Amino acid sequence: MAGQGGPASTEGGRFVVIDGRRWRATDPAIPEDVAAVLRRVLMAARRDVGVKLRAGEDPAPARARVQAAKVALGERGTPWWEQAIEERRERWEQGLPDPLQ
Repeated sequence: MAGQGGPASTEGGRFVVIDGRRWRATDPAIPEDVAAVLRRVLMAARRDVGVKLRAGEDPAPARARVQAAKVALGERGTPWWEQAIEERRERWEQGLPDPLQ
């Protein structure tokens, strides 16, 4: 494991270990610029979950956006190493925000 709480890769890069917990790694085939956009979408959704909770509102729509971003990154859903590259590309492209929004 890497230093104090830092991520360490396991099982051929399929997982990372952070603070002793194993998490599925982001799909390494995602181009870095696309992954950066998906991470921004994920973080905005996570912030919205907190905003909704603090306001006493239903966080379900924001949690659904977190789930969609995690799936797009390959961190949830069908494991990226079980998908063909075409399926992987379709998965992450579906997670990108609509450019008209």
